[in-house]
Amino acid sequence: MRFADIPGLTDIKQRLTRSVRDGKIAHAQLFMGREGALNLPLAIAYMTYLHCANRGESDACGECPACSKNLKYIHPDTHFVFPVSNVKGDKDDDRFRADMMKSWRTFLLEQPFGHPGDWTTSYGGEDKTAIISKDESREIVKALSLKPFESPIKVMIIWQPEAMHPSAANGILKILEEPPQNTFFLLVSNNAERLLPTILSRTQQVTVPLLADADLDAFLLSREPDKNRRGKAVADADGNLRLALTLLESEGENLHESLAGWLRLCYKLDAVKLLSLSEEFHEMDKLKQHAFLAYALKMLRETMLARAGADELLRSRDAEQQFIRNFSKVIPLPAVEEAYALLNDAAAMLERNGSAKMIFMDASLRLARSFEKHAAAVN
Repeated sequence: MRFADIPGLTDIKQRLTRSVRDGKIAHAQLFMGREGALNLPLAIAYMTYLHCANRGESDACGECPACSKNLKYIHPDTHFVFPVSNVKGDKDDDRFRADMMKSWRTFLLEQPFGHPGDWTTSYGGEDKTAIISKDESREIVKALSLKPFESPIKVMIIWQPEAMHPSAANGILKILEEPPQNTFFLLVSNNAERLLPTILSRTQQVTVPLLADADLDAFLLSREPDKNRRGKAVADADGNLRLALTLLESEGENLHESLAGWLRLCYKLDAVKLLSLSEEFHEMDKLKQHAFLAYALKMLRETMLARAGADELLRSRDAEQQFIRNFSKVIPLPAVEEAYALLNDAAAMLERNGSAKMIFMDASLRLARSFEKHAAAVN
C-alpha cells in the first residue's frame, strides 16, 4: 500500500514523508486512532516509503524491487506482529506461524481497510480471543537481531499492541527503547489507553483522525455514482471508511426502520419478538452487526444533540429527524444517555468476539428495563 491508496489525511502524510526526507525518523512510533481510523494502512504506506529505493517527495515509487515486494507484503526486512488465536491447536510453532503469515498477507490484500474482527473472521478465529503471546516477544528480538537482507533498514509493525500478553509487552521494552541500528518500530493501536505506560513513553505518537466527509465522499465516488446513496453512507459512517463501504454493500436494507422497530419492541418489552430478532442479528455477518450497532449509536447521539438544542451539528435527514423527534417525546434524556452507554458496551463485547445472540438479547432487555425505569420516574 502507498500513500496514494489512502484517502485524505494529507497533513499526516506530509509530516511522515518530511521526516524521512529530513532524516529525522523516530525509532518507535505509535499510530493511534479510533475504530475506523486508517492507522494500519497509513503505517503500511509509511513502511513502503521507508524502504523505497526511488522515493518521491510525497510517495513511494511503487515500482522498485522494494516496493514490489512490500506491495505483496513479502519484503524480508519488513516484519509483522499481530494478534492470533490458535484455532487449529497446532503444536508446531513454526508451522503455525507460517500459516498465520499467509493468512495475514491474504487479509491485507483482500481487506486493506479491515479491522480486528475482520481479521479473526478471515482465518476462522472469531469465536476465540486473539492475543499476541508472550513467546512473540522473543521472536521480535530474534528477528531484529539479524542484519537486513536487502534494505538498509528493518521495519517492525506491531498491530494491536494492546492485545499483547503482559509478559510479551514487558519483553519488548528494552529493544523498543534501544533498537538495533536502522531499525524502526511502527505500533498501530485502536485502544492506546490499554497500553502499558512504559510502552507509551517509548514511542512518538501519531494521532490518526477519522476521514473528513469530503475525502470519504471522493473515495466512494468510483464505487457508488448515486449521490444520494453515497451521501447517506458518508453521513452514517461519520468518517469510518470501512463502515461506509459496508453500508453501501447493504443495498436494500433500511437501518432506520430496523432500529425503530427494535426500539419499539424494547419499549413494549416484547420478549418473544426480541428473542426472534436476536436470532436474526446472530445470523448477520460481522460487518452488518457492527454497522447496525454503529448506526444505533449515531442515532442516539443525534437524539442527545437535538435535545441539547445543537441542531446545527445534526447529520441525520428527513425520516431520521422525524424518528428523533418522536423518540425524544417518549424517552427522556437520561434514558437516551443510558441507552448509548449500553449499546457502546454491546459494541465493545461484539468486538471481543462475544456471542452476538447473547449480546443483542442482553442489550434488548437492559434497554427495556431502562425505558421502563425512566418512564416510571417521569410519571
